[in-house]
Amino acid sequence: MENEKTRPIPLKDDNYTHNINRSNERSLDRRSFMKTMVGAAGLFAASTLPWGALAAKELMSSSSKSYPTQKIANLSDIKPGDAIEFAYPGEHDSALFVYVKEKEYKAYQNACTHLRCPVFWDRDEKELLCPCHHGKFDIATGKPLAGPPRRPLPEIVLQEKDGAVYAVGVKSYEEQL
Repeated sequence: MENEKTRPIPLKDDNYTHNINRSNERSLDRRSFMKTMVGAAGLFAASTLPWGALAAKELMSSSSKSYPTQKIANLSDIKPGDAIEFAYPGEHDSALFVYVKEKEYKAYQNACTHLRCPVFWDRDEKELLCPCHHGKFDIATGKPLAGPPRRPLPEIVLQEKDGAVYAVGVKSYEEQL
């Protein structure tokens, strides 16, 4: 039996493509490649539809979303300049309450809007600090003052009742702008 490598090239195939094994070329030609890519793109698009539907549902229901009422602290137990960590609205959602000064207090989700590092209250500078990338947030608005964060911290809606402060909701991103 004659070996394929030692077989002389027939004259009719003696061109620039004489070394191409045609049976391998047929396995992934241009048309097959394009069909595979279109199929993969369609599969990817179809697989993202459920996530898009969930996102749309969340956006549509954000105005009617209800939050629990949770007591944070008695105002008689804390002093202006103090900060308290608590969980709101869920038990795994860290939040930070700051008693800024007499009759002024704020609370924000305790996760930097850059990479979700915990934010700390700097009493001396009166700013919220993210130690990961030296981000700073304004205590009055939650808006970023320095560092890589570009979005404000989600603000927790507070209510004072009978000498205590309660968390009653979370402002949406659009409400904070």
